[in-house]
Amino acid sequence: MRIREKNTLSLRLAKLFTISLLFIGSTALALPKAIVYRTPTCGCCIKWVDHLKENGFKVEVINKRNLNSIKQALGVPGHLKSCHTAKIGKYTIEGHVPAKDILNLLKKSLDIKGLAVEGMPLGSPGMEYKNKLDPYDVVSFKKDGSTGIFNSYHKKKVKD
Repeated sequence: MRIREKNTLSLRLAKLFTISLLFIGSTALALPKAIVYRTPTCGCCIKWVDHLKENGFKVEVINKRNLNSIKQALGVPGHLKSCHTAKIGKYTIEGHVPAKDILNLLKKSLDIKGLAVEGMPLGSPGMEYKNKLDPYDVVSFKKDGSTGIFNSYHKKKVKD
């Protein structure tokens, strides 16, 4: 009797695991393709592309010597410009934005233009160097140019 119960439980767990894998796989397939615009000589951009791929994105890389026209066409605010720009679904992604923030944005489907990480902070995806961690914000921006903090990294917590 107990052997049968164990077998039944094992079978149920195996089915649950299989269903979970199917769900995870279908979610990964549902991600929009990332089109990344970068200058041909930038190494950190390729590291960021690898970060996206490791997190389930299919990526197309387009090399251009001058990205200003792309950034302007995709609505990147001037003060948030970084070394590469991506179009992922309906969103513009500027700079070294962590994939988990992009996934969160896609899940929530927020009414914003995109996300940006200004500059090239050490410790952001693609900018790993030794164990250096610069504090930085992932900034959301809207079509009207307004911005807000979407997420923050490597900042000391302030005690209340």
